[in-house]
Amino acid sequence: MNREREAVTVVGLGSMGSALAAALLEQGHPTTVWNRSPRKADALVARGARRAESVAEAVAASPLTIVCVLDYGVMHELLDPVAGTLAGRTLVNLTSGSPEQAHETAAWARGHGADYLDGAIMTTPPGVGSPEMMFFYSGSSEVVEAHRPALSALGDPLHLGTDPGLASLYDAALLGLMWATLTGWLHGTALVTAENTEATAFTPVAIRWLTAVTGFMATYAPQVDAGRYPGDDATVDVQIAAIDHLLHAAQARGVDTALPALLKSFMERAKGAGHGSDSYGSVIEVLRGSSDGK
Repeated sequence: MNREREAVTVVGLGSMGSALAAALLEQGHPTTVWNRSPRKADALVARGARRAESVAEAVAASPLTIVCVLDYGVMHELLDPVAGTLAGRTLVNLTSGSPEQAHETAAWARGHGADYLDGAIMTTPPGVGSPEMMFFYSGSSEVVEAHRPALSALGDPLHLGTDPGLASLYDAALLGLMWATLTGWLHGTALVTAENTEATAFTPVAIRWLTAVTGFMATYAPQVDAGRYPGDDATVDVQIAAIDHLLHAAQARGVDTALPALLKSFMERAKGAGHGSDSYGSVIEVLRGSSDGK
């Protein structure tokens, strides 16, 4: 039996906000939209969205409001004057920010009688609406479940916990992982293309290698939790010797060595702190500031 779809409001119609509203419309949710530049709503209105004439009207139109704007400052600029309208409703904030801002905004929303979820979108606008794309939410699990059909229209809703700052924290951590991974791939690609190998030939091998790397992550995670790093696969000492080969290969081909030199410095600091015979997972002690290697 088909259930009536929940009405949703989307505040902010940049590229991402417009994609969010479009995904909700695609799944049959009555969708109200508002943007400071009204013309940005035209295409969505043509697809069936309702254009609100004010932020207060937009919030009042639905039990669930999703806001996606430039930053938390803009969000408060828009919502502070109409905060009373939020009472008894749910605000889902998909604006990028810090965990500290998420905590402050959660308290602000509670103070105005609203349920609040902080969120993070782990895709670009073209990926919105795909069930494979992750959307992080932190806050009340009951609120996530109450609005799961609408949240699922955007992507795979992953509830990380009740701490409102977790979505922002995961977002920052995984962006760091993305940049480190992509930069490592680009550095490796610079090496092999220096020998006239095409990037398209190297990349399938690199992707296959990343499968092995995820295995290392799974091995080191319980070591990190336990604070013990048995070096029964490859020790920090072994990794230091191995990265010298990367440094030499880069130098010989005129490829920048700053990235491998940085990685080697972490390993050497871990060794200096007594982790030479431990696994590579022990480098986290340097990253945490627990060991400075001096």
